[in-house]
Amino acid sequence: MSSDSQFLRSPCPIVSGLDIYGDKWTLVIIRDLVCGKEIYSELADSPEKIPTNRLAERLKMLQAEGMVEKEEYQSKPKRYKYRLTQKGLDTLPILQEIAKWSNKYIQDTWIPPEWFMKPKS
Repeated sequence: MSSDSQFLRSPCPIVSGLDIYGDKWTLVIIRDLVCGKEIYSELADSPEKIPTNRLAERLKMLQAEGMVEKEEYQSKPKRYKYRLTQKGLDTLPILQEIAKWSNKYIQDTWIPPEWFMKPKS
């Protein structure tokens, strides 16, 4: 998956966006990064229990898309922190609107009000 126009399967912006963030796990990872999770084990410990192979796959894809960057915080063994880039942070309004819609139409969904504030970059 690449946002490079040579790889677009459709000129439709909805289809093109969904090619990047429309799978089962990508927005969950972005949500967790917005909420302050930074390291792999924190992301893997989300209540949705993303399989670790999928988590690694999605983090690599988000890096390739320029939505996430990683920074080494430990050298032996190597450990990394993940952070949303501005491109990744720009998905926050999408997540907020999905949450608002879900809270309105899907019973027993809830997200804390502070989640709707812009995170510190």
